[in-house]
Amino acid sequence: MKELKIQALVEKLPEVAEFVDIELEKLDCNMIVQMQIDVAVEEIFVNIANYAYQPDVGDATIIFDTVDDGKTVSITFKDSGVPYNPLEKEDPDITLPGEQRPIGGLGIFMVKKSMDKVLYEHKDGQNVLTLLKSIE
Repeated sequence: MKELKIQALVEKLPEVAEFVDIELEKLDCNMIVQMQIDVAVEEIFVNIANYAYQPDVGDATIIFDTVDDGKTVSITFKDSGVPYNPLEKEDPDITLPGEQRPIGGLGIFMVKKSMDKVLYEHKDGQNVLTLLKSIE
């Protein structure tokens, strides 16, 4: 298990991406899966940076681990911001033309579709969002 505690600022995204990519490379993760994970990590971290603490700034903790004998990666995001479960947001109707769709929700929809499992809980005063993705 590896952990990164960082200020939840959009400009810290490159450090978060590097943290995750280093761990994925150690596991010989294929590039397609790595790109899917990178997009999901970016979406979740940027949402925390933009919304969790506004107008203030707080920290986010990213925990990288493996499960299923290293066949699946688990990336957990924790923040002490406003409680928010993004999984409760209704999926957008992607059959509608872009100009007819309400703003918001497409990012978490992409995360849910590209990851094997996305879990959320509010525990000990923290938002805890976990992404699970098979790397085989």
